Amino acid sequence: MDLPPEISVFILSLTAPFILYTINHSVCLSVFAVFSFTSVVSITNALQHHGFIKGFMDFYISKGEPYLSTAHGIMMSYWDGVVHYGLLLIMAHHMTAGKPFRSLALVWAGSMIASEIVLITGVVVGKYGKNLLPAFWRNAPSLVLPIWAAAKLLNRPRELSIIPADKVEVEQKKTLLSRPTDLLLTLGLMGSIIFTAFRGFVVLECSLDFCFTYIFQYEPYMKDSVGFPKVTMLVFLFYVLPLLTACVYGLYTPGCTWMLDWTLVLAGAVAQMQWTHLGASVHSRTPFTYRIPKDEWRQVVTLNLLYTAVPVLLAVRCYMDQTFFMKNVPQEQASNGKKNN
Repeated sequence: MDLPPEISVFILSLTAPFILYTINHSVCLSVFAVFSFTSVVSITNALQHHGFIKGFMDFYISKGEPYLSTAHGIMMSYWDGVVHYGLLLIMAHHMTAGKPFRSLALVWAGSMIASEIVLITGVVVGKYGKNLLPAFWRNAPSLVLPIWAAAKLLNRPRELSIIPADKVEVEQKKTLLSRPTDLLLTLGLMGSIIFTAFRGFVVLECSLDFCFTYIFQYEPYMKDSVGFPKVTMLVFLFYVLPLLTACVYGLYTPGCTWMLDWTLVLAGAVAQMQWTHLGASVHSRTPFTYRIPKDEWRQVVTLNLLYTAVPVLLAVRCYMDQTFFMKNVPQEQASNGKKNN
């Protein structure tokens, strides 16, 4: 059984103009066009599973990717169909209008890479790994292409503000205590580091009493056999934790221009994984015993939202005020610049 013709036309009608427009444009725009199609499929999947539409995805879910009907798959589909699709459209507009799009693309790449790492690994190690269907392998290019795009973007010149050398010098002489915003973000990052390490130990079956208490009384979803929550926590532990630690260093040490890029990647990755994890933790398709307990719902949701907010706010701070992260200007060069002015 194939998709009804009217459904195929509907999906193609949303993406065909975008795809056709890229024929004479850059390779990056062509990649964005391909992912725009998958984003439309994703939002179709999410809307069907919540009863807004019918008959669009039945065949594909049953014969292709059954894990997309899980709570994780549905929440991931919402993110892909709304956030990723929105970013793709904005980036396409910026590219065709000659406007900078690098920062948006790094957020998209971080989000896509995190999404696919969790999905692919979770399927393989979880209960769906026993019967992988051919459609599963379409996720491989969905991981490889964003990595390739991120590598190309990181090699492109940064979108730096024009800041006078004397202003850079003054800002970089300030200590962390003299920069209250950075101090608060540093404290938030340190709290995030502790929380990340703690949840990583929890899914690794730490035998300490408070680890046992947390997974049973606060976030039992981590025990779900689908595999996605455990993989999510391990990605946080092995990939996000080092980046969070590096960001603490970047806020303390002036001239770390890499912060302007990697905070965007980090924000996209953390926001995507937290949306999917938290949403699946309360979703009706998650077995009741694995959902966040009603008595602890407010504390767990608040803690997860704060955890998500820290890297997002850090990325906004780095993007809005780049002065502290600019390359150090030699004293002689700064003095010469003043004389010339």
